[in-house]
Amino acid sequence: MSTYETRHDQMFPKLQAAEIDRLRRFAELRRFAAGEPLFSVGQPTPGMFVLLEGVVSVASRDGLGHVIPIEELGPRQFLGEIAQLSGRPSLVDAEARSAVEALLISSDNLRAVVIAEAELGEKIMRALILRRVALIENGAGGPLLIGSAMSPDVIRLQGFLARNGYPHQLCDPAEDHDAKELVDRYAPDPADLPLAVCPNGAVLKNPDEVDLAHCLGMTPAEDRKRTYDVAVVGAGPAGLATAVYAASEGLSVIVLDERAFGGQAGASARIENYLGFPTGISGQALAGRAFVQAQKFGAEIAIPVAATRLDCAVTPLVLGVAEGPDVKARAVVVASGARYRRPDIANLKQFEGRGVWYWASPIEARMCRNDEVVLVGGGNSAGQAAVFLSGFAAKIWMLVRRDGLAATMSRYLIDRIGATANIELLTETEIVALEGSTDGRLARVRWRHLRSGLETERPVRNIFLFIGADPATLWLRDCGVALDGKGFVRTGPEVAPSDANDKAAQALPLQSSVRGVFAVGDVRSGSVKRVGGAIGEGAAVVAQLHLFLSGAQSSVA
Repeated sequence: MSTYETRHDQMFPKLQAAEIDRLRRFAELRRFAAGEPLFSVGQPTPGMFVLLEGVVSVASRDGLGHVIPIEELGPRQFLGEIAQLSGRPSLVDAEARSAVEALLISSDNLRAVVIAEAELGEKIMRALILRRVALIENGAGGPLLIGSAMSPDVIRLQGFLARNGYPHQLCDPAEDHDAKELVDRYAPDPADLPLAVCPNGAVLKNPDEVDLAHCLGMTPAEDRKRTYDVAVVGAGPAGLATAVYAASEGLSVIVLDERAFGGQAGASARIENYLGFPTGISGQALAGRAFVQAQKFGAEIAIPVAATRLDCAVTPLVLGVAEGPDVKARAVVVASGARYRRPDIANLKQFEGRGVWYWASPIEARMCRNDEVVLVGGGNSAGQAAVFLSGFAAKIWMLVRRDGLAATMSRYLIDRIGATANIELLTETEIVALEGSTDGRLARVRWRHLRSGLETERPVRNIFLFIGADPATLWLRDCGVALDGKGFVRTGPEVAPSDANDKAAQALPLQSSVRGVFAVGDVRSGSVKRVGGAIGEGAAVVAQLHLFLSGAQSSVA
């Protein structure tokens, strides 16, 4: 059953008169005539509306003009979903069915409400989150992707949208008449597929993620003339933890990420050793909660926006980005994480997105149903992926170069892998060759046992790679931040800036060799590569940011 069916009352609660009275100090009165829109799909929303009189119909609308009714709301109910926290474009239409009188609570004031009015704020936040969940389940309010479900570019765009918690629908032109007509009109060349039809009717031909995000209003033009207290590069667990704690303590925060919130952890099917979740939680759910929480406290999050350089020779620090104006900040937290390493296989790159994957989500898993799969890696991420994929694939060949998993994987995952009949662990083994089919997709994989030299070849169309990680620090190359031999950011007293005026500030354990530049999570040299460790460092750095910022103010004064 859907969220709409099972949690309808929590999605659309009725407020008590006393609760509405408490909201009035955050709101302004608005009136609408029958037939007048309160907000429209694809347009920035003014905030959340609390209905005092009248009825409003809420419906979703796709780029083809199809309208699907969602709900009719009346007095003492409120309009909005999680986009209202940050003023992002609406995913639904809201139209007055009769004369309407409502309280409008702007995005800034809505964030104030959920903080100042804890019990009422919890009721509102729960409803906003559940409404987004229901929209995702139904694909309502997002783009329409037109192409084959097995297309590598369809999978790429679906992955981007899913990991960012954005609803979407997929139509195969081979099965849908309207989709075929659009393909005939806009994409006579197969290279133009897939098409992405935005809710405003714009049609994009095989767009990249940045172009799709712009069309959807995911990355609205920001006024970046201001100087932030903190700029965080990376929206994984460490970066989101920094954003939540820093913003909740009154610092102005902006977070940049080039792909999606959650980082590598966001792609984990189930994390079972994170404190407080005895039954486990998916990486997407954990990261999604942190993403909403950061917005609740007022952190600005810009995705997909890639940091390309850091100018450390000026005050404030300047972050150059691939899209839009530079970002100025008094301090920068490097939380850009690490990327899974690519093994040395001659033709590996040509199969990336065509059978070679670096994460395992339901989108990739659907392609493995009843097939053989190769998974390479012996860490916790590899173990979580293997267990998850075992519910789809007929057989999983798990390859590791070591003689076992004990040195790199948690015991509970080792035991689970051992108890899963369709996972076969091959130790001291590596992939040596890949072969493709006529359509350019992966078709066969050959691996070799390192000690015996024995080679095995199997008809495998999907392999998943989780083999260590390289730090994402290339954008720091011109800043002078000290790195270790593997490229991870060095921090602590041994690299403390020699020109620091405050001697105590020199000993900040998470500060790099450059004043005001800190590093947390997987990108930091010597860090524990675990979700809990990353979150802990993201929280811990905030106290050090306060110390640094107060010292910087004193030196200026």
